[in-house]
Amino acid sequence: MAATSLPLPNTGGGGNPNFEGNPAAVAAAAAMPPAPGTDMTGICFRDQLWLNTYPLDRNLVFDYFALSPFYDRTCNNEQLRLRSIHPLDAAQLSTMTGNEYMLSEVMEPHLFVIRKQKRDGPEKVTPLLTYYILDGSIYQAPQLCNVFAARIGRAIYHISKAFTTAASKLEKTGYVDADNESPSLEPKTGKETIDFKEVVRVDHILAQLQRKLPPAPPPPPFPDGYIPPTTSEPEKGLEDQQAAESQHPSDPIIDQGPAKRLKH
Repeated sequence: MAATSLPLPNTGGGGNPNFEGNPAAVAAAAAMPPAPGTDMTGICFRDQLWLNTYPLDRNLVFDYFALSPFYDRTCNNEQLRLRSIHPLDAAQLSTMTGNEYMLSEVMEPHLFVIRKQKRDGPEKVTPLLTYYILDGSIYQAPQLCNVFAARIGRAIYHISKAFTTAASKLEKTGYVDADNESPSLEPKTGKETIDFKEVVRVDHILAQLQRKLPPAPPPPPFPDGYIPPTTSEPEKGLEDQQAAESQHPSDPIIDQGPAKRLKH
């Protein structure tokens, strides 16, 4: 039996037959469940022996739920069981006051939703807790405020972790930029520093190499029939400029002709 602590079995006519003639089960059920109202959302109850013996339907689902530590033995349903009345009889429960369990949703044989509520009158009930049986495993549904608190806490954790990661990456980026800037400054300072001795040494080496090299060969001869020009282009341009300067400046009045002179 893979289950948590079990409550004492019901000895009345509506008791669970799983405990009849089974002293070991009765001894295991002697441990009382946690006090009603405590947070039991982390508990999962499952009795595979009972599931292998009895069908899980709307008629026997409450007997199976009564085996779990979620069951409050002081409820009105337990009083109906002691009187050999079906514990989910709505007509009988409406005439009583106190805590009771109601079967609210059914999807046989996979899902059963049981609601614990406080009854103050035939039409006045206050929901307390909700339990669900999913494929034979019984759970307590968490309250909405606890769900919101857990989701908000998880969101805050991930947001703070994201900010920490982003800050660490920004710091690394700053270090990389500083490392990239420092090598770029070093070559600049190296270029500005000139060693005069090194310059003289390099010039001396180049002069020695120039003396060791053979002289340049003479230019090749001109082909047959080719006559080189007597004056070069720069000399010709210089002669044209001198000829233009030697000309007398012309009189603008004379150049205008008789017709243009009359207009003035």
